[in-house]
Amino acid sequence: MEITEEELLHIANLANLNIEKDEIDNYLANLKDILDFANALNKIPVDNLKETIGSSTNTNVFRKDEIIEFEDKEALLKNAPEKEQNMFKIPKVL
Repeated sequence: MEITEEELLHIANLANLNIEKDEIDNYLANLKDILDFANALNKIPVDNLKETIGSSTNTNVFRKDEIIEFEDKEALLKNAPEKEQNMFKIPKVL
């Protein structure tokens, strides 16, 4: 698919891009490649394909949410900059 320099500059203006004159040919080539690829994808026959939501038939597996006490709390809090009542103390975030 061919795109004109004016169309490219219009798209660049809409995207708030500043394209220099020496970059126009490079952008035109890249945009042409992108549009050609999109056109190639549009030509793929998909009429007889079944709809799929995902490639896997796996479903979500949930586990029971259980509280497990950590054995060595002192080792866990050893590198904490500040601690209070066996918990990490962090600054308030509002």
